[in-house]
Amino acid sequence: MSEHIFTLPDLGEGTVEAEVSAWHVKVGDFVKEDDPIADMLTDKAAVEVPAPVTGTITRLGGELGDIIAVGAPLVVFETDTNVAVSASPVAAAPAAKPAAAPPTPPTPLEATTATVPELPAVNIGGSLPSATPVAAGIPKSVTTGRVLTSPVIRRLASEHHIDLALIEGSGPRGRIQRADFEDHLAKLKRGPAPVRPSKRVGAKEIKVIGMRRIIAQRMSSSKREIPHFSYVEEIDVTDLEHFRQALNQQYAQYNVKFSYLPLLVQCVAKALSSFPQCNALYDKERNVIVQHESVHAGIATQTPDGLKVPVVHHAEAMSLPQLAQAIGAVTLAARDGSASKSQLTGSTITVTSLGKLGGIASTPVINQPEVSIIGVNRAVDRPMVVDGGIHIRRMMNISASFDHRFVDGYDAAEFIQAIKELLENPGNTFAGG
Repeated sequence: MSEHIFTLPDLGEGTVEAEVSAWHVKVGDFVKEDDPIADMLTDKAAVEVPAPVTGTITRLGGELGDIIAVGAPLVVFETDTNVAVSASPVAAAPAAKPAAAPPTPPTPLEATTATVPELPAVNIGGSLPSATPVAAGIPKSVTTGRVLTSPVIRRLASEHHIDLALIEGSGPRGRIQRADFEDHLAKLKRGPAPVRPSKRVGAKEIKVIGMRRIIAQRMSSSKREIPHFSYVEEIDVTDLEHFRQALNQQYAQYNVKFSYLPLLVQCVAKALSSFPQCNALYDKERNVIVQHESVHAGIATQTPDGLKVPVVHHAEAMSLPQLAQAIGAVTLAARDGSASKSQLTGSTITVTSLGKLGGIASTPVINQPEVSIIGVNRAVDRPMVVDGGIHIRRMMNISASFDHRFVDGYDAAEFIQAIKELLENPGNTFAGG
């Protein structure tokens, strides 16, 4: 037997430490070489770390959420160089019969048009089965099942449309007396007793680890270091909405769906050619602003792990259909956790949208080291004054934030006005796609 101390390796791009976001093993587990042992979260991505040797886990270098430095012990193994890998504590299983070849996976188009199993129709016109009330003390004759009461009570019950079976009688064998009926009638007139809200007690502690820790650190750093200022402008997207609907009809056969997002990203990319100061990154180590000609658009995306910003690289060189497909691909990869490191890095400006929840205005937080972020609010129909008359127009607000150290208010306003001009004239803006 010998002890093997496995230290955290360099996970790339000059990483000096990483957080334990998941353990796949525990002390006492027997693992084979290359089996996954932990997920380590860097500032860039989650990296799965495999076992370097075959052996038994005797010690873990930390708990979930702990930060471990590169070169520090991650896992300690007990290994036996004289025992073959197959001689594990788990008994060898009998050889399995060769499995049948898996079916050929459907193409993306086939996958989206798979036949849906037929479901039984909902019976709306049929009558519902009547429920028989069952309760202690129901005033029915043991021999006939008839409610015991007087003809006068029966007449009153009929006049007031009251089911006598719901009244508990106080007379012999549960006979309903006049007082029983009047008490029941009074309760119906008073209505149900008001439900008093009850106190809620207890609390839940949630350790801030993993992606949520990184989001918290980045948001705090951005608001602490960057003097934000926001600018909100309303856009008349009536013509843009007609154009978007026509696009969806034109490209329906290609399974390409157009939201406002690719249209906005293309307008942002066009406008940035005249406002390079808004397509820039601040290198605070060198105290240098790097203005980019390429537009690498970050798309703020809500995922089960929190907010991520996958990137559409070179958005300025894409057609509208290419942009729509690229945005769909990177946001899907971010949500299902399959996004690569390159898909999550390198943005020069970020676009964020809450879709139908977009509200009237917002104050988005800049994604460091960028200096600009463009937010999209909800598009709604509103009465507007056009040429002296009131008309229903589809209006959408854009809420943008800028780093006031490097983007002046006048320049920011001109930049948003340029985007507004492009969005409100889609016939000219998107000619040729």
